[in-house]
Amino acid sequence: TGTKHIKHADIIKPTTKEDMPIKKILLTVFVPVIIFGILGWLIPGNIFGTDSNDAFLIGCIPVIYYYGNLYFKASSEDKKGIGALLAVFCAVIIFWAIFHQNGDALTEWAENYTDRSMGDGVASAADKLGMTNTVAFNGDSTDNASKQYFSNLSADKIPASGQSLKLYSTELFQSINPFWVIMLTPVVVGFFGWMGSRRKKPISTPTKITFGLLITALSCFVMVGAVLASNNGTEKASPWWLIASYGVITIGELCLSPMGLSLVSKLSPPRLTALMMGGWFLAISVGNKLSGILSSTWEHMENKANFFLMNFGLVFLAFLLMAAMLKWLNRIMKEKGLN
Repeated sequence: TGTKHIKHADIIKPTTKEDMPIKKILLTVFVPVIIFGILGWLIPGNIFGTDSNDAFLIGCIPVIYYYGNLYFKASSEDKKGIGALLAVFCAVIIFWAIFHQNGDALTEWAENYTDRSMGDGVASAADKLGMTNTVAFNGDSTDNASKQYFSNLSADKIPASGQSLKLYSTELFQSINPFWVIMLTPVVVGFFGWMGSRRKKPISTPTKITFGLLITALSCFVMVGAVLASNNGTEKASPWWLIASYGVITIGELCLSPMGLSLVSKLSPPRLTALMMGGWFLAISVGNKLSGILSSTWEHMENKANFFLMNFGLVFLAFLLMAAMLKWLNRIMKEKGLN
């Protein structure tokens, strides 16, 4: 069919003098990772809260050094793409740290600060599907879990002694994000398509990622509203606050997560695509670990609004970092004929 029909992605480029053989990678990366991880575990006291946190994050240092070294030793042709990706990785670490609060702090909010009571009609069907919790009120003899739920429930909703309430299971709130992903994906795709048609050119991938960080920051303000509406958790908050917060942060996720994968495939030197994809997942891993570290501050903050304001500040800083780099990133994309 002729070489003119061969796609760029189908061409396997040979290694260069800057590339490191697998044996050297094992000796200079994986062995140091194990050593650094052990040292992190054995360090007296804790730097990041627990031995496991220290072992993981300190163990990442040789890998981070490897990626930095990869950039400095890269050819001028490869350096721009690698540098752009490493800069984006730094920004999205914060996104994942905030996004995965849904597994800890937001679940805590759903468990203890959200009105999860359901009507009798819904309860009868949901109970058969195992989607309910039952809390019984027995005055002073109420079990601790039920006492926690009733402690900030308005008096008119507390049942008579010996009666119980059917509640939405806390785990159900974990399904809100997947629900929004399904519902909002066509909306987000359609919006960027519409914006591209109005501008006569598509929205660049780095621009979408930058929007994603800003929208994620705004999702934190929704939860600040929940804290204010519930008088700092002294009253139960409506579940709609969590539903709205998950909706906003899901838009941020849709602007960022698939776009990040796309950016890696576009900017990576062809022979290094898998390696740079590993860097993307390393950023996710570090973000996940930082998410747990941030969530550990939840119990120490008397005013829960401060927790969500802290999250906002961190993501907003990541947004400012991406915004500062946006012209540079878009220029690199343009030079490579990408969008």
